[in-house]
Amino acid sequence: MILAAGASNRMGRNKMLLPLDGESILRRAAGRAVSAGLDPVVVVLGHDAERARAELAGIPCRTVVNPDYARGVNVSLRAGIAALPADTRAVVVILADMPFVTASMIETLVERYRETAAPLVVSDYAGVNAPPMLYDRSLFPELGAMEGEGCGKQVVKKHRSEAAVVFWPAEALADVDVPDDYERARSSLASG
Repeated sequence: MILAAGASNRMGRNKMLLPLDGESILRRAAGRAVSAGLDPVVVVLGHDAERARAELAGIPCRTVVNPDYARGVNVSLRAGIAALPADTRAVVVILADMPFVTASMIETLVERYRETAAPLVVSDYAGVNAPPMLYDRSLFPELGAMEGEGCGKQVVKKHRSEAAVVFWPAEALADVDVPDDYERARSSLASG
């Protein structure tokens, strides 16, 4: 599940549509999820949903529009969970604005889940837990019921002792929220 519903207020324009390394930020995230073998790939949209949906043309994914996107990422997470097929065993939650998350990273989370049967697989960037995260179906009711900001983080905190952990370099932890973030990401990708 790719969360991509926000209004990009700090960016000043829709960051999902900004070009990064030859494709939009949104298309880049969806392409990596598909390349990692996730099926289905559910993309939660909100702000400027029709333009964002058009940006995904040709990518095998399902879109869900969260009309309450202004209420925060938790509402989008719940909308995405509700849209998953009934036979979904687990979900990988990805934030579209994290440009250094690769298909290989997503594949590694899924492999760790299959190897350990842990109900949660946590990404750790030099001591910081951040997406992508994998949640087993047994955690879906908690994800849907949590209130307040950071419901995914609340579930991680509650189940941390049961989690499998995958470690990533600190440099991979970056998101694109403000123009300086975008310029740093563009520069980093351009330099390889």
